Amino acid sequence: MDTLFELDEPAAFDRDRLRDRLRSLAGRGVRIGGSSWKYEGWLGQIYSRARYQTRGRFSKKLFEDTCIAEYATIFPTVCGDFAFYQFPTGAMWAKLFAQTPPGFLWGFKVPEQITVPCWPVHPRYGALAGLDNPTFLDRELFEMSFLRPLEPWRDRVGVLIFEFGTFRQRTFEDAAAFLRALAPFLGALPKTWRYAVEIRNSEFLRSEYFDCLRSLNVTHVYNAWTRMPEITDQIAIPESRTSDLIVARALLRHGRPYEDAVRLFSPYDRIQEVNETVRQGLRELVDIALVDGQPAFLFVNNRLEGNSPGTIVAITD
Repeated sequence: MDTLFELDEPAAFDRDRLRDRLRSLAGRGVRIGGSSWKYEGWLGQIYSRARYQTRGRFSKKLFEDTCIAEYATIFPTVCGDFAFYQFPTGAMWAKLFAQTPPGFLWGFKVPEQITVPCWPVHPRYGALAGLDNPTFLDRELFEMSFLRPLEPWRDRVGVLIFEFGTFRQRTFEDAAAFLRALAPFLGALPKTWRYAVEIRNSEFLRSEYFDCLRSLNVTHVYNAWTRMPEITDQIAIPESRTSDLIVARALLRHGRPYEDAVRLFSPYDRIQEVNETVRQGLRELVDIALVDGQPAFLFVNNRLEGNSPGTIVAITD
């Protein structure tokens, strides 16, 4: 049963033990990491506060600019969620990759300019809110503005994730309508990258969706999200393994809005809610990958239980 509890102080964190455990799994093709990495709540766990001191005081800027280097001494992968909100420049990519070793493999979310058909009604989108996005599934824009600047570091990228938010019926009435738009786009992309698709419409988890991804060697992302079936239920769908790569993103408890998780769990310095159902799904994927000899990327978000390093410790015990 999932439980909610409070801790007065974060438990002692053995990051060396976690590092060794993750290296062992990575050596067998299973890479587990966070969904992003710039969290001050991880100071004293993953990060050493003294490393980010300037003139005797903690520097937030120094921390955010450089903490990926320390992160990469513990974890073998991370999901770069930041790419969802922009097309990073070549200079941005160069700065990022310079701080991680060659064996560290990244997952990146593809920019929302490619995956959002209609801009959400949210203050962040300003005058665009509610308008159709003319660059939805624009292959040329994706290749020129995302893949081309990223090309020098292609061997350091494990997977590119197309995250599609929940579609309303007026956008795509069913899975077949979505696939009529998606399949030609995916089919025309360069085959030198590994692609994965994450959907948030549970009714799209049908044979034609999985068959489409399988025909293109694109991976279905097993995702824990407020309106999606549990990861264990997705695994149980016989067609759900659509390529020789396993990808999962453990993001939210089923039924919980994102904003509620932020409010409950910030600053993400400790586990506040054990979600054994999602943990079991992640363990199952690790077992599948190890038994079948398939590579895997599992990304865990702070908003799942309150502290993704703690969750990763638990699922790898």
